[in-house]
Amino acid sequence: MPATDEQASLDAKLQAMVAASRPVVGPPARDPVNLPMIRHWCDAVGDENPVYTDPEAAARSPHGGIVAPPTMLQAWGMRGLERRPATAEARTLGPNELLNQAGYTSVVATDCEQEYRRYLRPGDVLTPESVLESVSSEKRTALGDGYFVTNRTTYRDQHGEVVGEMRFRILWFKPPQRGGGA
Repeated sequence: MPATDEQASLDAKLQAMVAASRPVVGPPARDPVNLPMIRHWCDAVGDENPVYTDPEAAARSPHGGIVAPPTMLQAWGMRGLERRPATAEARTLGPNELLNQAGYTSVVATDCEQEYRRYLRPGDVLTPESVLESVSSEKRTALGDGYFVTNRTTYRDQHGEVVGEMRFRILWFKPPQRGGGA
């Protein structure tokens, strides 16, 4: 489908945002990595690995103590329901707002990739650093025409060491028009 001038302008603005994107450091996690949250996670997902919840078994393991399941990486940096003041970078018009204004009002998470550099231990405090990594050209999908927006978050511990990265991709799409009639 040939792009309209309006479509080409939107594409150009989105690609300019990607080119100008700089990492934004978020606030440190509200809580350090801790055993109660690890237990809640393991209970919720049915993970019975004793190195996550049993101090004696974990002490005998190659880890020498409790470690958090790697898949919890994102959980330690989530804001929760608390409202924190937005940084100046977060207040600027980003791709999500631009797409929404252009009629791409529906969103669905499509995939998430995580890379782990080391196990997290109780007491670690993570700080996320996020950057807009890419925005696709408009794609036709079963949900509707839309754009795939990928953000990359790097997680650092209290010493500034990178402990993991996550790429999170979402699809902003225009919902199909429904036909009239009863």
